[in-house]
Amino acid sequence: MREAVTSARRVVVKIGSSSLTTADGGLDEARVTALVDALAGWAGHGREVVLVSSGAIAAGLAPLGLPRRPRDLATQQAAASVGQGLLIGRYATSFARHGLTVGQVLLTVDDVTRRAHYRNAYRTLRKLLDLRAVPIVNENDTVATEEIRFGDNDRLAALVAALVHADLLVLLSDVDALWTGDPRRPDSTRITEVHGEGDLAGVEIGGAGRAGVGTGGMVTKVEAARIATGFGIPVVLTAAPLAAAALAGEPVGTFFHPVRQRPTARLFWLAHATSPRGRLHLDPGAVQAVVGRRKSLLPAGITAVDGAFTAGDPVDLVDSGGAPVARGLVNYDAVELPGLLGRSTSELAAALGPAYEREVVHRDDLVLL
Repeated sequence: MREAVTSARRVVVKIGSSSLTTADGGLDEARVTALVDALAGWAGHGREVVLVSSGAIAAGLAPLGLPRRPRDLATQQAAASVGQGLLIGRYATSFARHGLTVGQVLLTVDDVTRRAHYRNAYRTLRKLLDLRAVPIVNENDTVATEEIRFGDNDRLAALVAALVHADLLVLLSDVDALWTGDPRRPDSTRITEVHGEGDLAGVEIGGAGRAGVGTGGMVTKVEAARIATGFGIPVVLTAAPLAAAALAGEPVGTFFHPVRQRPTARLFWLAHATSPRGRLHLDPGAVQAVVGRRKSLLPAGITAVDGAFTAGDPVDLVDSGGAPVARGLVNYDAVELPGLLGRSTSELAAALGPAYEREVVHRDDLVLL
């Protein structure tokens, strides 16, 4: 038995479209019922569950007479608007059999990448759990544009797990575990545990899941596991029919061990839940100061500025080769910085006033990548 699983009090479970729908795109009621039975059997006695569920677009295909997942965004949004109601209605009915109430939480990437929205999302989820409801989270596909999409709910699930300070993340798929290669090949073997990146060396991570239904694959699940374990949250990756066994602590699927102690939520948010609005190019001395000595970034060490950002936005700090070495919250607008580059803070204060004797990125607002 996996002690990290059996001792968990708050778990986030993610399930993909291909594990919830039939081959023609409609909701598979038997699969939904089996999932809910597993989650309801685990919940209670002080234990809490948050479900991150794909399937809105897939559930809307059949009612709209669509033979496959549409490629254009407008039709995807239309399918989601039909399917989301069907999906949450089915969950509500199924959980009600166990005396549990569900609450729908639809998020866009802004809701977990902008700090104020991030706090609001936390308060909503926290209150639902306090009221003994089961939050059911999905990306708000009806309004999300390409610029504000997660792209796949695996990443969303990892961020939600960190947001609610979960004790465990369970990623349910149509594959029973992480394998060294295609599971259909005789030379592939199941990976039972992952302690770090070394255990992934030589692993062939495939692409998308079941054609025409989901958007993710093993790539996104491994990346989600990296995010969650980096926040100190263990992860179980397994097939949807094994959900009850996984939650019971049985050695099914692949278990990803947390790679370190839980960092501060603020720095985790900065590293994983933000998208940079620009880039600051650093000279070698500034790279050494920021990365090697964990110093704040000063104007003297910046050689160029990319992007259109305002003070308070996240920006990437890149080395002379353009590789990101850190991310931080910038204290200046992009239009202000070009005239400050290469100059010391004392020089700037003398020429422009004491307001300019400050860091471009303070070390407390900076995380190494």
